[in-house]
Amino acid sequence: MKKIKQNFGLLLGFICLIFSTYSFANTEVKHAAKHDATHEEKGPVNTPEKINAYIKHHLQDAHSFVLYTDGATGKHIGFDLPVILLDNGLHVFSAAKFHHGEAVAESKGSFYKLHHGKIYKTNKEGHLRMHGEHPLNYKPLDLSITKSVLGMLLTGLLMVLFFGGLAKSYKRGPIPTGLGRALEPLVIYVRDEIARPNIGEKKHKKFMPYLLTVFFFIWILNLLGLTPLGFNVTGNIAVTLCLALFTFIIVQFSANKEYWGHIFWMPGVPVPMKIILAPIEVLGMLTKPFSLTIRLFANITAGHFVLMSLIALMITMKVAFGPVASTGMSLLLSTFIMLIELLVAFLQAFIFTMLSSLFIGMAVVEHDHH
Repeated sequence: MKKIKQNFGLLLGFICLIFSTYSFANTEVKHAAKHDATHEEKGPVNTPEKINAYIKHHLQDAHSFVLYTDGATGKHIGFDLPVILLDNGLHVFSAAKFHHGEAVAESKGSFYKLHHGKIYKTNKEGHLRMHGEHPLNYKPLDLSITKSVLGMLLTGLLMVLFFGGLAKSYKRGPIPTGLGRALEPLVIYVRDEIARPNIGEKKHKKFMPYLLTVFFFIWILNLLGLTPLGFNVTGNIAVTLCLALFTFIIVQFSANKEYWGHIFWMPGVPVPMKIILAPIEVLGMLTKPFSLTIRLFANITAGHFVLMSLIALMITMKVAFGPVASTGMSLLLSTFIMLIELLVAFLQAFIFTMLSSLFIGMAVVEHDHH
């Protein structure tokens, strides 16, 4: 039975890869005039420049959830998400008003235009005052439920369901049942291999809720990013920065006096050196959240970019090798990278959690002074 489940998982992943490959390759077909206006050029996506633009566009956040685009008609199959703006009051309307960036949305007498995923206030005609490639129009405060926000809400719901079920299973006995059997080893792993060694036996329980939350939150989001749903939440630098700031705030508010003493007035060091080392230590304290932010963002974004680029080989190499050979080569390389990305999805969640626990441990550790 276990082997059947493993084979089923591999089959499901392979089907997802095939679906992603077909969806991308189908964009080579010439689109109709009703095309997504965020693409700078009309027509088939069949050149390296257009493919790069296509990949960058699909790595960005969006106000509409497009599952599939019909290459023959240009029709987007999916659903629009709610737009919530603060601009002299609250404006709530559906992103369908933008028609994927082609139309100007009107709300309470104000007009808004969607340009490269950002919403700008315009006149009735949707005119944008440009400075190079950047609009100068006013940007209202955007609190919309975008695709990334939807992904985070879905992940939060899954975590509540998974761990709620795990907690209930313990009420029936010491051994969890169902999905809890798969979650319990991961929880124990985070506790015994990440929290205890880095924070210590006495204080690790205090920080376990945060470490478990951030580990499973990042891991599930990374896995969702490998599905044809098109989520790229951990590839959004705003999300990774927010997660890193949570770690930074917990470290600063949990730190003991020895931690601050080692930063601002390092013991056992001559006074002139203390004055020189203090700014360096402060800078090191501020670079920790920066490293957490960039590491997660860069690795996930690079993985998605490489995967979509390999899928695009069937288009760029079709002339040289023929459609069958280029598709087979693209599918083979994409499958290999997809398997690597499954490992990276877990690895990045592990590294973020490990470094967070390490920073927390450095702040709460009690030094023995002889």
